[in-house]
Amino acid sequence: MSENSTNSKTHYDVTYKDLPLHCPTPDMSIWNSHPRVFLPIEKTGHAKCPYCGAEYTLTDFDPSHIGGH
Repeated sequence: MSENSTNSKTHYDVTYKDLPLHCPTPDMSIWNSHPRVFLPIEKTGHAKCPYCGAEYTLTDFDPSHIGGH
């Protein structure tokens, strides 16, 4: 994931190595963020944060990759 200290982006690309996915991510500034929420992205390759609306895409999504990462 790319650096985003201002939390101004609305779309983020993630990979299996970033899982488990949560928002805010470690790259985001947390001093002014919402509570951490884990996002299920493994089944569809897409997730949206219910707090801030940030959208995530699992760029190396493989529908047959169920289970461990």
